[in-house]
Parts: sequence; C-alpha cells; structure tokens
Amino acid sequence: MLEYFDIEYGNAGSRTHMYGQEAAKAVRRAREQIGAVVNASPMEVIFTSGATESNNIVLLGCSPYARSKDRRHIVTTAIEHKAVLEPMAEMERQGFEIDYIYPGESGRIDTKDIVQSIRSDTALVSVMHINNETGVIQPIDEIADELPEDGPIFHVDAAQGFTKDLRRLRHPRIDAISASAHKICGPKGVGALILRARRKASRKLTPLFHGGRQERGLRAGTLPVPLIAAFGYAAELATTNHDQYRSIANCRKNEFRQQLKQHHAIIHGTEPTSPYIINFSIPNLDSEALILAVKHSAALATGSACTSTEWKPSHVISAMYKDGSFQDTACRASWCHMTPPIPSAFFSPI
Repeated sequence: MLEYFDIEYGNAGSRTHMYGQEAAKAVRRAREQIGAVVNASPMEVIFTSGATESNNIVLLGCSPYARSKDRRHIVTTAIEHKAVLEPMAEMERQGFEIDYIYPGESGRIDTKDIVQSIRSDTALVSVMHINNETGVIQPIDEIADELPEDGPIFHVDAAQGFTKDLRRLRHPRIDAISASAHKICGPKGVGALILRARRKASRKLTPLFHGGRQERGLRAGTLPVPLIAAFGYAAELATTNHDQYRSIANCRKNEFRQQLKQHHAIIHGTEPTSPYIINFSIPNLDSEALILAVKHSAALATGSACTSTEWKPSHVISAMYKDGSFQDTACRASWCHMTPPIPSAFFSPI
C-alpha cells in the first residue's frame, strides 16, 4: 500500500503516461489475485469501497431490471448483515415482496426453505456465506446446486468467508460475491464485487451513481490504487496460506472454548462454523457486564460493529431464539492468524 501512496502515485485511469500505466498494472494484478480466490477471471472483479457498497450495487442495482421483467420477489434470510437487510427494506418500499428465511436455534439456514420459497417471479436470492455474529457457515453451495440455470440472480455476502472458506465460494452458480479487504488484514475502505460473466449478471444491474465508465460502468470514480494493490496482496497471502491460517485460528478457538467451559458457557450456532468466530453466553451474566469485565484483555461485542453505536438485542440471536432467550447475554469474539495464544486467566475478572 505504501509503495503506491509514496512512490507509484499514478491514476490507473490515465493511460497516456508511465505513471498511469504502472498504476493500471497494479490494479490488473490485484484483479488476478482477488479473482483467484473464487476461480473468477480478472475482468469479473469490480472494485468498490467495501462489501456494504457491493451489496447495495447488487440489491438496489437489480431493481430496474427486475421491475422491467415483472419479477418483484426476493428471497433472503433474517440473519443477514445490516448491509443486506437495510437495502432489502428499501426494496420493500419500492414494492418488492421479500421472504425472510429463519434459521432456528442451529443458526443455519435450511436449503429446502430457500429453494421452496423461489417462485417464477423471483428476481434475486441473497444468502450470506458465514454469519458475522455466530460464525455459522451457511449452505451456499447446496443452495447453488438447487437453483435453476435460468433462475434468479444468486448473491452471496462473503465478507466473513472470503479467503477463509474457499470451496463453497467457488461454486459457478453463485453470480455475485461481496467482499471487504479489512476482513482479510487488508486496508479499510476498499472491497470487491465479483460478478460471474457466465450468466451475465452485470447486464442486469444499474449503477447507483454516475460520473465515469470505470469498473465496467457499474462503479464510477477514480480507483484507490494503494488500497486495491494492498487488497490484492492480502488476498494472495490469505489464499496461499489458507491452511496455515485456519490451523492457527482453530487453535485460538479451542483455547477460547476451554476457557468458556470453566464458566459453563453456552455456544450459539452449530457446526459447521468458522474457526475465526464464536458466539457464547455465560449463564446469569449480562453481556454488557462481561464486556466491561474483560475490557483490558479483549474487545468483545454483542453484535456487528455497524450496530455497536447503540445497544440493541442482536437480530441474529433474536432470529435463532424466538422466545427471546440469550438476547441479554450473547457475546461475540473473533480473531485472526496473528492473534496470540489466549491466556488461561482470560476470564479471571468474572
């Protein structure tokens, strides 16, 4: 990143001089690195400011096409990130009918519930890859297997799983994949939308704003070359070291589980789960009190960072437990391959 901030500070859109040409090379290389994660070609990679923008481009961008074809039905889940749920709410205001599928206490969406909800007028199916609060891996590959070739656009918010769970995201029936660089130790402020060309999903999307023909006409604006170059390199490192990173993350998760056992904690979400995330409750201990008790050891949360400015019960936990259980006690922890071993006295303050 610093290389392209300080030395090669060219505009990738300026093709008439060497500075722009060097910047364009960096962007092309990043497209290759990011596309390789999901077996996509470089030209299927569109750069955005992050997964939130990528989600909006797909969800809101498909609206004009869907209305023109009189396909005003969408299928998604009740446990999506707000970056999906809030655009969905906007589409409801535009007259779309949306089915929200609930997971049950396992935290995992049932494939048949998705498939049985699809109708002849379904324009879009959007299911996240890995839940950002529980770490439960959703059956996106199984859903993709069941979708008809001429059926709806299949979008996956892969912010939590990009480079961390490779096989499922490589399914060719997934039309659109959203990712953020900062989830894989890259810089904040850059992400990607991967649109597979095979089913021509990009032709069904309308850009959200205008001002240039960058990124196949779907995302106007000067490309942030330093962020893109760093995103590409982070993606390459994470893919090359995938097994090693997962092994370290599994060690951290096992260490955390051992600590939780001493306090008879309840783990939310059943396998398969990401080795990078855990969601738990300690009986009779309010989540806010727990967060304060261990604040010098760890930064725990009750939900996603996007909703942490005000306290509200987690919509994911609420969707899993219809009786209101664990809304006041559920906490989330996550880590990466650079996280040091979790000490045995981690929970000693409680």
